[in-house]
Amino acid sequence: APVLISILLGASFSRYQVEESVEHLLAPTHSLAKIERNLVDSLFPVNRSKHRLYSDLQTPGRYGRVIITSFRKANMLDQHHTDLILKLHSAVTRIQVQRPGFNYTFAHICILNNDKTCIVDDIVHVLEELKAARSSNRTNFAITYPITHLKDGREVYNGHQLGGVTVHSKDRVKSAEAIQLTYYLQAINSLNDMVAEKWESIFCDTVELFQKSNRKVKMYPFTSSSLKEDFQKTSRVSERYLITSLVLVVTLAILCCSMQDCVRSKPWLGLLGLLTVTLATLTAAGIINLTGGKYNSTFLGIPFVMLGHGLYGTFEMLSSWRKTREDQHVKERTAAVFADSMLSFSLTTAMYLVTFGIGASPFTNIEAARIFCCNSCIAIFFNYLYVLSFYGSSLVFTGYIENNYQHSIFCRKVPKPEVLQEKPAWYRFLLTAKFSEDTADSEETNTYESHLLVWFLKRYYCDWITNTYVKPFVVLFYLVYISFALMGYLQVSEGSDLSNIVATATRTIEYTTAQQKYFSNYSPVIGFYIYESIEYWNTSVQEDVLEYTKGFVRISWFESYLNYLRKLNISTGLPKKNFTDMLRNSFLKTPQFAHFSEDIIFSKKYNNEVDVVASRMFLVAKTMETKREELYDLLETLRKLSLTSKVKFIVFNPSFVYMDRYASSVGAPLQNSCISALFLLFFSAFLVADSLINVWLTLTVASVEFGVIGFMTLWKVELDCISVLCLIYGINYTIDNCAPLLSTFVLGKEFTRTKWVKNALEVHGVAILQSYLCYIVGLIPLAAVPSNLTRTLFRCLFLIALVTFFHCFAILPVILTFLPPSKKKRKEKKNPENREEIECVEMVDMDSTRVVDQITTV
Repeated sequence: APVLISILLGASFSRYQVEESVEHLLAPTHSLAKIERNLVDSLFPVNRSKHRLYSDLQTPGRYGRVIITSFRKANMLDQHHTDLILKLHSAVTRIQVQRPGFNYTFAHICILNNDKTCIVDDIVHVLEELKAARSSNRTNFAITYPITHLKDGREVYNGHQLGGVTVHSKDRVKSAEAIQLTYYLQAINSLNDMVAEKWESIFCDTVELFQKSNRKVKMYPFTSSSLKEDFQKTSRVSERYLITSLVLVVTLAILCCSMQDCVRSKPWLGLLGLLTVTLATLTAAGIINLTGGKYNSTFLGIPFVMLGHGLYGTFEMLSSWRKTREDQHVKERTAAVFADSMLSFSLTTAMYLVTFGIGASPFTNIEAARIFCCNSCIAIFFNYLYVLSFYGSSLVFTGYIENNYQHSIFCRKVPKPEVLQEKPAWYRFLLTAKFSEDTADSEETNTYESHLLVWFLKRYYCDWITNTYVKPFVVLFYLVYISFALMGYLQVSEGSDLSNIVATATRTIEYTTAQQKYFSNYSPVIGFYIYESIEYWNTSVQEDVLEYTKGFVRISWFESYLNYLRKLNISTGLPKKNFTDMLRNSFLKTPQFAHFSEDIIFSKKYNNEVDVVASRMFLVAKTMETKREELYDLLETLRKLSLTSKVKFIVFNPSFVYMDRYASSVGAPLQNSCISALFLLFFSAFLVADSLINVWLTLTVASVEFGVIGFMTLWKVELDCISVLCLIYGINYTIDNCAPLLSTFVLGKEFTRTKWVKNALEVHGVAILQSYLCYIVGLIPLAAVPSNLTRTLFRCLFLIALVTFFHCFAILPVILTFLPPSKKKRKEKKNPENREEIECVEMVDMDSTRVVDQITTV
């Protein structure tokens, strides 16, 4: 049944859909920035035929960008490089997109100026004037930074177009190491958007072709589609590494379940355990696909979540099988296995469902995290059902094969030793088995102790880790572990940079690196929107507005606008009607402000009086370092100013959608999962046999999570969507591995702590070690995938597995030997009310004489 269900549901995954919107996945669902964007769109609808730089200011839009620089840090404003850049500009404007019946060029899909010409970056006009000045041998032409003047009198901002600038005489540009060009496209309908998307693709090809013919310069193209393509590229570049991982896990799972004894070896169960996990994952993928879910690259982590949980459950069942008596019937042995292992497996599965279920709830503000948790919940649920049915049935079949003394691989009847002696050496090697009648009654009949891992733990490791001379070094090592974890924990940083989730050898990474290197002196364009009707003609209001824009470099008309008002000598006594009429007429008649007509909204009153409803200006902040945190701090500062200022305003930039409240949004699933896990542990303390189990389990989970967070920071992993999902999984992975050890130890009675530590390791250590080895082998190929997403995934999962293994096999076995519970106090005391009863078995002989045959103390 599980196989049929998986095939039917998994078949639908052959026509899966890919999530196209990166913002939908990674931007906080409920954020103030999205509300601000809606307000901005309602106040200032984008006029795609007139407004300049709209893509930077209000909506991402369609665009193509390229950064041109030199390998030798040459001056990009010299004659050779200027001619080269203008030649590239000419090639870009000649790009054609072929469609049936028409060939679209840049002129057909570009954003038009008032004179019906394509809007291009002002740096192109600067370079053209520079080239003309050199042709006419004029030496008085100078470029200033970050604001320069064109020959038509226009004042333009070049802070985002010139990079690596060296200035002299205050602001005159001496040299520039990089130049950035941007081409904005229209996307007003579906056809136009499709043509613009195709143009972006050809644009990248054109730049790369131009790069090959001019190898002394380096070009970094980037488009509005690059982030989406590079995010999904992780899935494509990971395919062969995942296949390698699967082959390694299959091989090791078979080896871990194999023994020299051909009857008691269980290689098929190792393979079938992995198949159980695969069927559950395939079923979940089919369900998600049928319910309208879309695939994204974060789903690459789900197989590893399933691998850690599913394989441990199957190995634990196999470990329980080894403890059963061989002279029992298969049904009795199977019942003993389920009674011994399925209780703990059920509880850990419930913990997975609770923690990931909270992550899949509407409380999660990051859509990628919510979808990941939802898919994980479905896969874990079906894995539990398939372990009960599919793997349980497989265990029964291999049990019958073992009882009949058949070969574990070929199912051939194994001959008796006396018959086997007559066969060749290779035949005897393949069919080596130990028959139960060969074992003397005084000897132990557990033939599974010949398993390599069982033998290693029982004979060597358990005695070594509980040795008196080893314990101090383990405690010292744990103190070092805590110290380094604390050092990393205090340096945790938020990873809101979208380049952390894309493949490495991509345009996004190369462009972002170049952009941060050469163009990080100024922040992105920030829109400053005043959404109330204020007295613009009032000098005090003008000063209030200026007060909240200190520290910014204007790229637009703000200072010119206020200076213009001052030149008009507008006083507070001027009637509002006269002021607004003058303002409207001046803006419409003055060429300098012709393309800024959208920046002020007028509304008419009943008496034809005109009022200013809203206005906006565009600002750029001066940044001192190349850190993304500066922009986040700037956003928070401006938000606080908007709450305390006398003027009602908001600030907006498209990148704010990803940054706004990112820390609280990305940390919410982890916080909610931790709270739910602690609540479940507290609640189950009243149900388990001893509440100390949950106390130790809580302390262990806290220690592991603290260490993983600290060490992943030291390993340069930021707290982002992927790392938070891994931390949620780390809670469950720790409980998966540590709960059986702690239960066996705490519930043990009589003897000493050391004895029960050894017993717990002997009973559960093999299953933990087997699943850990398979898990690590499966993770290793992931480290080689050229993607930042998989790099984060590998580092977090590897740390979780390593730290948990360290706690299971070192910290807990040592600490439990000298901390509660005390075994001496747990001996059952005789109740004075209880009396010893004597059971007498009487036999009656022929003479009716009663004879006591047996006396048993009960």
